[in-house]
Amino acid sequence: MLDVQNLVKTFAGSKGEKRGRVHAVDGIALHVEEGELFTLLGPSGCGKTTTLRCIAGLETPDDGVITVAGRTLFSRADRIRVPANERGLGMVFQSYAIWPHMNVRENVAFPLQVMPRGKRPSRSQVKERVERALTVVKLDQLASRQATDLSGGQQQRLALARALVMEPPLLLLDEPLSNLDAKLRDDMRFELKRLQRELGITGVYVTHDQVEALAMSNVVAVMRDGKIEQVGRPRDVYEKPSSRFVADFIGTSNFIDGTIEAAEGSSYRVRTDDGVLLVPSDATFHVGDKVVVAARPEHIELTTGATNGSAPNAWHGRVAVRSFLGEVVDHVVSVGSRELRARCNSKVSIPPDTDVTVRFHEEAFSLIPAGE
Repeated sequence: MLDVQNLVKTFAGSKGEKRGRVHAVDGIALHVEEGELFTLLGPSGCGKTTTLRCIAGLETPDDGVITVAGRTLFSRADRIRVPANERGLGMVFQSYAIWPHMNVRENVAFPLQVMPRGKRPSRSQVKERVERALTVVKLDQLASRQATDLSGGQQQRLALARALVMEPPLLLLDEPLSNLDAKLRDDMRFELKRLQRELGITGVYVTHDQVEALAMSNVVAVMRDGKIEQVGRPRDVYEKPSSRFVADFIGTSNFIDGTIEAAEGSSYRVRTDDGVLLVPSDATFHVGDKVVVAARPEHIELTTGATNGSAPNAWHGRVAVRSFLGEVVDHVVSVGSRELRARCNSKVSIPPDTDVTVRFHEEAFSLIPAGE
């Protein structure tokens, strides 16, 4: 459906910049299948929104090729640049951008009414498509209400209906839930996912919210400094991060520096300052390689009482701090020269200064080359 090749976008640097141009997007490539929700995830300034705006036609890339459903929208080599209003793509902005002087029905109908005369649907077709779009987002009962009288969640659904009414081959969503409160954002997350699945929408979704990306996406691309760091299914990116940046940005991880001591079957024996870890990994490492073990807090088990520390994946520690977070209790445990974070079931709450055994379950681990 969507193919992006060698996309480059630069902006003029500030006076303090050593170079004349700054790469916002630095030669990225991505492919989105039909019916797939593809999420660009990353911190502010990583280039995700600029990538989306290039696809939409709101920014002109310096280089690259953008193709949607076999139609080339941009190619520097072939000197093709289809204007944004001729690309036929739907876009939902962070700010909703609804028209305050129109009611709900008029807001949704407007994009159809301003289409070129030769492509404009008839009045009956406009009415039918508007009613269908409003029904899909569950705003059909509020069609006559002024847009400014809607709640935040309703305004977000209105913006979505206005994009859907165009029946676009590709829907672009730029952090559409970031202005909502936490509870409403959670509700809308599932609503958007339901709509995307039921309607078979092909979409590119931009967010810095890791939970949002994991919950909604078919595929996640983690971006950093204008480049794509890792692409994969949400579970794969979470459980098998390819770099320390990805492991740190998606979820919470403990990072333990170590050295490969030996290979044992499908696992590696890693020597660290505080003991030995036996870490499963599909990657290839050699004895003596410097590595980083990333361990997820939710797969670290705490039991009261101490161990002698001689067994792999079982260390002695002492609880320093605990925090009740509702569904879970986070414990910060002092282990030798470091502090580890363990996330336990809410029924497990161990007071500070208690000696514990820290057991790492195999699913906790990712093995990453040092320096990545």
